[in-house]
Amino acid sequence: MRLLLVEDDTLLGDGVRAGLRQAGYTVDWCKEGRAAQRALESESYALMVLDLGLPQLSGLDLLAWLRQKGESLPVLILTARDTVADRVKGLDSGADDYLIKPFDLEELTARIRALLRRHGGRAAPLISRDKLTLDPAAHVVTLDNQPVDLAPREFAILQALLENAGRVLSRERLEQILYGWGEEVESNAVEVHIHHLRRKLGATLIRTIRGVGYVIEKPENPS
Repeated sequence: MRLLLVEDDTLLGDGVRAGLRQAGYTVDWCKEGRAAQRALESESYALMVLDLGLPQLSGLDLLAWLRQKGESLPVLILTARDTVADRVKGLDSGADDYLIKPFDLEELTARIRALLRRHGGRAAPLISRDKLTLDPAAHVVTLDNQPVDLAPREFAILQALLENAGRVLSRERLEQILYGWGEEVESNAVEVHIHHLRRKLGATLIRTIRGVGYVIEKPENPS
């Protein structure tokens, strides 16, 4: 999952970015509002972590601009403004959740997972397909109740395909999920990861739609 972090405090932003990367996310980091606006116009993100006190364009103004465009991107606000009025204003401006500084990184990642579940229309913390189960919190995959060892980017591709079951994801979309700014994208990286996933999880789980991309089919509804 690719996230946008918007935070002007260098020390805090560096720590949050490192922690989110450790949790398995791809993270782009902007330190002011206009840069975040440009990033949102040019890239695709699963969620934005947003500070309010930003230079050039405030967090609330950035949020208002995003919602006026009709974008439903989940937004989690990080701020030191801890009054009830500030929280109400942030939520009424279109934020999906609110976390007061200082905060625990484990709580931040748990809130991110919850927002991503809700945005994807999924209530359960685990993602299952037949005998395959993926745990986003623990970064564990099991097949027939046996753990499967996946590299971080293999895990990210599998999670994206499972969360979008029935929808074809192009190679370019998967590259956007896997790689942030400044990371070199190898020409056949996605194909290699898909090959490894098929070897570990079975050849029929992930279908190739020639010229379009990859898909995990939705399970058939029981009759």
